[in-house]
Amino acid sequence: MNSDNLVQLVQKGFRVTLGATASLVEVLQDSEKRGENFSRLNQEWSELSAKWAEKGEVTEQEARNFVDTLLSQRSQPPASGQTSTVSTTPSAPPGIQLELQELTAQIVAMRAELEQIRNEGTSS
Repeated sequence: MNSDNLVQLVQKGFRVTLGATASLVEVLQDSEKRGENFSRLNQEWSELSAKWAEKGEVTEQEARNFVDTLLSQRSQPPASGQTSTVSTTPSAPPGIQLELQELTAQIVAMRAELEQIRNEGTSS
C-alpha cells in the first residue's frame, strides 16, 4: 500500500470520526434532528461515511481557521504609536480552554503517529 494512500485513508477516517461526532452533538442538542438522524442510519454505510467525512472536513477547516485566527492575533505586534494591554487571563472560559488544549494535544499525537507511519512505509 502506498504511504500516500495510507495517509489519505487515516485522514478520511479522522474526518469520518469528526463528522460523526459533530452529528452526534447536533442530535444531542436538537431533539427534532434525533429522529431524522436515526432514520438515516438505515441508509448505506458508504453514504453515511462520505457525508460524515465531508462534515468532518468542514469541521476540521473551521477548527483550523479558529486556531489560526487565535494564533495570528497573539503573534501580531501592536501597531506603532498604539499601546497594547496584554491580558493574562485566557480569552475563552476555562472549560473550553482546557478542551482546546486537550484537542490540540490529540492532534499533535495524531500527526506524530502519521509521521511515524509515513517513515515506516518509506523504509520498507
